[in-house]
Amino acid sequence: MKNNTIQPGKLFFTSCLALIVTAMTFAIRAEIVKIWGNDFNLNGEQLGFIAGTAFWGFTLAQIVGGPLIDLLGMKKIIYIAFFGHIAGVIMTIMAWNFWSLFAGTLLIGIANGSVEATCNPLVATIFSTQKTKMLNRFHMWFPGGNVLGALIAYFMIEQLHMSWTALMCVLLVPTLLYGGLFFSLRFPQTERAASGISYSGMLKACIGPFFLFMVICMVLTASTELGTGQWISALLGQVGVPAILIFAFINGIMAIGRLFAGPVVHRLNPVGMLLFSSIFAALGLFWLSRASGYETFAAAGVFAVGVCYFWPTMLGFVSEYMPQTGALGLNIMGGAGMLSVAVILPFMGNWFDANKQKALVQGADQALAELQAGRDTLMTVAILPIILIVAFTFLYIRFRNKPKVVLAHNV
Repeated sequence: MKNNTIQPGKLFFTSCLALIVTAMTFAIRAEIVKIWGNDFNLNGEQLGFIAGTAFWGFTLAQIVGGPLIDLLGMKKIIYIAFFGHIAGVIMTIMAWNFWSLFAGTLLIGIANGSVEATCNPLVATIFSTQKTKMLNRFHMWFPGGNVLGALIAYFMIEQLHMSWTALMCVLLVPTLLYGGLFFSLRFPQTERAASGISYSGMLKACIGPFFLFMVICMVLTASTELGTGQWISALLGQVGVPAILIFAFINGIMAIGRLFAGPVVHRLNPVGMLLFSSIFAALGLFWLSRASGYETFAAAGVFAVGVCYFWPTMLGFVSEYMPQTGALGLNIMGGAGMLSVAVILPFMGNWFDANKQKALVQGADQALAELQAGRDTLMTVAILPIILIVAFTFLYIRFRNKPKVVLAHNV
């Protein structure tokens, strides 16, 4: 029987389960993207476009879903997520060429974006006094789901030699679970609506110059974290250890870091966390571009510490210091982040292909050419966190002593 009371604990648990599904799609795609290249005769740029489609779909769902959250309610948007995951998995399994893979990946991307479009403002609403801490704790299940998906992918594909279609079917189980749980729960109003801030006031807050500055920073943080993650199999494919295990290692560290984000927030505050993260992300990418063998895990650990807090802390900062932007602000941030990854993935594929071709022309064999291409591409990506170090230093100087903005809720 449906319960008509708001149950924050159950809403948070189910939000985490939905985010696990979202994360597993990224991990599984990172493992099978090379298989798609062989099965469908696709080059690096084409694979980048397919992988990027998931991010385009994610962005579309957040940009469209963000304004609709307050008009239709959160629950209707989560319906889109559930049915999108089911349809996207089935379409991908049945794919026969580039465009069918493109369509299936797009549907999954829309579903993933709908999860975040709903759950980010939901968590900010039910934990309105602990936003950065609880958004980090919620988002620990993105790397947590990546670890789970990566390990399942490793054992099914590399150990048991099962088909990639069987691996995609695994996604249906947690999808059915979160769908069933969410449909039985009641959702609250968004924090913006409960506080009495007008819809037009929210729209005005979302076009302010400082909010737009944060959107640009989100573009760079997301590209650094997720662009690297989606190309990990190619970039680190020749370092002497399985790239999918490095992927799992990075995401395991990120999950632990986000779980214990509370003490870090207390010590550094959100702006200090962002500056700290950009420094470690840059150092990690430089080290990864030179590491080989088991040293790669150490370099990956530094990178993981760097990117660990980027996404949830960017959302937490906006929600705490610019709460008037409401659910729309959170979804613009998330949409901009995913859009940037959709843009950078084909570029990264192009950089990798060009760097590989350059190494082959210089006389390297296939394996050495791929190793050098990965290293050169990582060096290019490292420019992004260097820009962020400058941006977040400015942010830290401006906001280190500024109090958070707390909205008064109407009763």
